[in-house]
Amino acid sequence: MLEYIKTSITGQFEAALSMLNECIQSCPPDRWENRIANMEFGHVAYHTLCYVDLYLSPDNDSFQLREFHNEFNENWFKPKTNHPITQALVSDYLQACLQKMRETIAAENEASLKQSAGFYWLSQLTRGELHIYNLRHVQHHAGQLSAYLRRINVDTRWNSTGWSPTAP
Repeated sequence: MLEYIKTSITGQFEAALSMLNECIQSCPPDRWENRIANMEFGHVAYHTLCYVDLYLSPDNDSFQLREFHNEFNENWFKPKTNHPITQALVSDYLQACLQKMRETIAAENEASLKQSAGFYWLSQLTRGELHIYNLRHVQHHAGQLSAYLRRINVDTRWNSTGWSPTAP
């Protein structure tokens, strides 16, 4: 049963990240900095991946900042000024998060999935529930971005399960 659950979570996480990737790859360069709610298109994608990366860590203290992250404080999800939020940066970050997700889910066991999520602001969640919460966050923002793209006549596809590389 555990392997089935891990395979299901991985497949759904891959599908959500695949749909986010399609949005990133399909966004016209002249629309990359347009506002979506309270952030620019590119920042929404970057923000999403920052939290994917964070929540795949065992806990808040174990999170490893990447070279483009600011120090871990209220601005950690804004990149350093010498690392603008480009499609290339976000695409590369998504690939790193995809790999981290696969490795993290594969390493889980029944005991680890029942442990606390490891983040004080999500103390009511178990590690297993955190993975579902995390992929819901990805899908929320992928939905925002794909809705924006549809409004400017850029179509995006639904992905049922697994990773599906995008070729816009």
